[in-house]
Amino acid sequence: MLMRTDPFREFDRLTQQMFGTAARPAAMPMDAYRQGDEFVVGFDLPGVDPESIDLDVERNVLTIRAERRPTAPEGAEVIASERPTGTFSRQLFLGESLDTERIDASYDAGVLTLRIPVAEQAKPRKIQVTGGEKHRQITG
Repeated sequence: MLMRTDPFREFDRLTQQMFGTAARPAAMPMDAYRQGDEFVVGFDLPGVDPESIDLDVERNVLTIRAERRPTAPEGAEVIASERPTGTFSRQLFLGESLDTERIDASYDAGVLTLRIPVAEQAKPRKIQVTGGEKHRQITG
């Protein structure tokens, strides 16, 4: 195998892993949307062992931590190593209107999906308006 050497390539790679790039951010990318009475949040975590994913909620801050371990066996000669490894974390600030006691988490095909329900007291509700002649008091 023929490889060209570039003395600054490793510095570039390290900088990209620490600070990210537009095409590959350092933090775990996410999508979020509301569907009915719940918020759905998806995080891209390809190659992460589900056992390494840790979710914590303290007050209204949700912290997600995950670890991607190197795939090459110990003692192997690594030719290229461009996929970031190590521990990744991200925090979400959840609004008061969400029920943090009933968060559901699932991991499938490299995507961690969280379903966060809207709290019962924050759901919209109808208020009946009464009126008419029988409710008026006439003084006089």
